[in-house]
Amino acid sequence: MTIAPPVRRTPNLRLVTLAAGAGFVVFWSSGFIGAGWGTRYTNAFDLLAWRFLLAGLLGAIILSIRRPRLTRRDLLIQIAMAVLTQFIYLGAIFTGIDHGITAGATALIGSLQPLLIATVAGPLLGEPVDRRQWIGLVIGLGGVALVVADDLHAGHGSLLLFLIPLIGLLGLVAGTCLDRRSKSAVKSLDAVCVQSMVSAVLFVTLAASTHQLSVPQQPGFYGAVLWLVLLATGGGWGLFLVNLKLSGATRVSSLLYLVPPTTMLLAYFVLDESIGALAAVGMLVCAVAVALIRLPATLPTWRNPDG
Repeated sequence: MTIAPPVRRTPNLRLVTLAAGAGFVVFWSSGFIGAGWGTRYTNAFDLLAWRFLLAGLLGAIILSIRRPRLTRRDLLIQIAMAVLTQFIYLGAIFTGIDHGITAGATALIGSLQPLLIATVAGPLLGEPVDRRQWIGLVIGLGGVALVVADDLHAGHGSLLLFLIPLIGLLGLVAGTCLDRRSKSAVKSLDAVCVQSMVSAVLFVTLAASTHQLSVPQQPGFYGAVLWLVLLATGGGWGLFLVNLKLSGATRVSSLLYLVPPTTMLLAYFVLDESIGALAAVGMLVCAVAVALIRLPATLPTWRNPDG
């Protein structure tokens, strides 16, 4: 019996996948920078309300032109995705930054997602977890703890404050699993548009009901809003959905480990945030955790072709 050779990715697909992954890292990192920039002028809920008002308006225009055929199930999935990955995740992330957590530390907390996907959500997706991955989880938590300690030492908030982005992270993990299990056929662009419209309603309602909705006068605020809409929502979240379709939940989640160093580098130049020694060590520790999660369980052995 002849065994068919494994399916290999074509060079063009590999190039697209590589470009999509690299773009995702840069654009996703820009969201943390935009959050730090915008919350200098107003509160987190007000910033998110304005961000998704603009993004939702653009989304409505795009959908009116494209006129995609979306079933009731498609709409319900996209609404749930908006609640989990934007309202809960972004609401918590922006709130943490608004209360003093640095953009880099928040990004590193968010980078725990691949470990959670592999060790907690993985079994729900039919992906077994071995002992080495559990060790990676513990090491990853230790790395994040070092970065949190660096922020606390620098006076960037209290320990309980760091629970806020952790709660947001759970929303992102749940949304990633939902997208993977639902196997939705909705195009990435249409998904971003629908989710932006839903998030506009949620964040405007939240900001208005808590008396935090305002009309800031500083031009810099609207620069931050444009930054978030074009780079973070259009680029970051759009490429997140593209990578989910190209590579799956585990691989796209692993890209999040490249986000903290990228964010810290951007924050150093844009927001004048320093990189402490503990934070640098924590990033290296997390890199070890990634290696334990991502490397194959057994390394290939070399065989002499002559027998």
